Amino acid sequence: MSIYKRAQQWTTFTRVWHLFDAKWQNPFESAKIIQKYLAGLHKPIYGPSDTGDHVVVINSKEIALPGDEWQKRVYFHHTGFAGGASWTFAWELHEKDPTLVLKKAIYNSMKGNLYRHTKMERLHIYPDANVPQEILENVTNQIRRPRLIPKRLDEYSEEEVEKFPKLIDYPEDYVIQKIK
Repeated sequence: MSIYKRAQQWTTFTRVWHLFDAKWQNPFESAKIIQKYLAGLHKPIYGPSDTGDHVVVINSKEIALPGDEWQKRVYFHHTGFAGGASWTFAWELHEKDPTLVLKKAIYNSMKGNLYRHTKMERLHIYPDANVPQEILENVTNQIRRPRLIPKRLDEYSEEEVEKFPKLIDYPEDYVIQKIK
């Protein structure tokens, strides 16, 4: 076997660290993508054994749920004791821990077999971009986001605002009146 093929084989079998930016992303669409990397479905050697990679998720505090999902989505928890059932809205859960909504979405997107807990151990979620340096040193790949992030108006420079085509040039003596 040539040296190139040996190196290619070695990189296929090693656990690679991937980075995913969850800013303005739907956690349920992101969960489908992330779980493929945790399970190793993106590798050519995928099989019944555990071949998944590590995934580091940043900016989980800034996820975006569609519509009014923040008020309607409910998470269930039971303590095991009588009367121990509790339901928590998504916005309440996100306020308590900004990583939990995304973590539960990824956990529920996986098959419920014995490897699910092992795969979840390779998931590293951070609420912002502050990631420990020893973890960032391992990251070698970035996962593409399913949704592009639009620029906010305050992120445009003055030059870009001036160059933007104007629809109407108001006369200098034009006065905008308030409707009562």
